[in-house]
Amino acid sequence: MTKPADFNFSTKLLQWCSNFPLSETERPNWDEYFLLVAFMVSRRSSCLRRKVGAVIVKDKDIISSGYNGAPTPQKNCIEIGNCYRDRHGIKSGTQLERCRASGSHAESNAIALAAKNGHSTQNATLYLYGHSFICNVCRGIIANSRIKRVFHLSEEGNVKIFDIKEDWAINSLDVE
Repeated sequence: MTKPADFNFSTKLLQWCSNFPLSETERPNWDEYFLLVAFMVSRRSSCLRRKVGAVIVKDKDIISSGYNGAPTPQKNCIEIGNCYRDRHGIKSGTQLERCRASGSHAESNAIALAAKNGHSTQNATLYLYGHSFICNVCRGIIANSRIKRVFHLSEEGNVKIFDIKEDWAINSLDVE
């Protein structure tokens, strides 16, 4: 099998994997494993600002994944070559409707793909890598899809685990 001359992904991946902090006999636990998969999914993001990946798991099986980017029929920021929000000085976390990925965050894309393929998300777990918070729109979509738990690994390395019924029973707008 021949490979394209510019194909160096396997070398980069091998270097990254060799630096992974596990010995040859250690294994990541299931939550670590699925968070690593979410990280890899985030690398497909077409967002120039932030790479976010989501994986939905049920009974230790991945039923769906998604990353942030423009909806399917539209051009994304990578194709256009710039970020609308950057061009207009829009602060991160504000005016989310003024983004090519509006409605196409990693979380909502994973849930939509699960629905498209006939997979129930009830009692599933969503593993999420990237950004520092989950927007209210995605929180609502996650809760309405009956996902049970969310493991969120931020780009800064912080892990938050949410039990949807307990932790999201009060709307974040009511907490000050």
